[in-house]
Amino acid sequence: MPRGGVEKDSQPAAEPSRFACLVARLLDDSRCEQVLVIDLRGLSPVTDYFVIATGTSDRQIASVSQDVRELARQEGQGPPSSDGAEGGGWVVADFFDVVVHLFSPELRSYYDLESLWADAPRVDWRSVTRPGQFAKLRA
Repeated sequence: MPRGGVEKDSQPAAEPSRFACLVARLLDDSRCEQVLVIDLRGLSPVTDYFVIATGTSDRQIASVSQDVRELARQEGQGPPSSDGAEGGGWVVADFFDVVVHLFSPELRSYYDLESLWADAPRVDWRSVTRPGQFAKLRA
């Protein structure tokens, strides 16, 4: 299956900016902290959007990363093309146009992706999503 494509028997893939905002809302509803969407279109040859969030524990990061994969499946994104190791303080899920980074507070500070992409616009994901819409992700 091509990256960002559609699996058989699934709905068409969500538009990347919409998917990034949905992921951000899911992370916020899951009590992740400092949820941020960065628009990298025209700045990065690798992806269009970064979604970055801080988890409060390795357990939360692992659980939320599974929820992100389920949301991606429901939105027609298919599985991520690469994953970070759960339990190591950082999980990355690459959905081609959207890359999701879930960090421990220490590793988020260490890698400081926000500073690396300081010139990239931030996306107001709160204005296009509803609070609590992913409080319980349905399978």
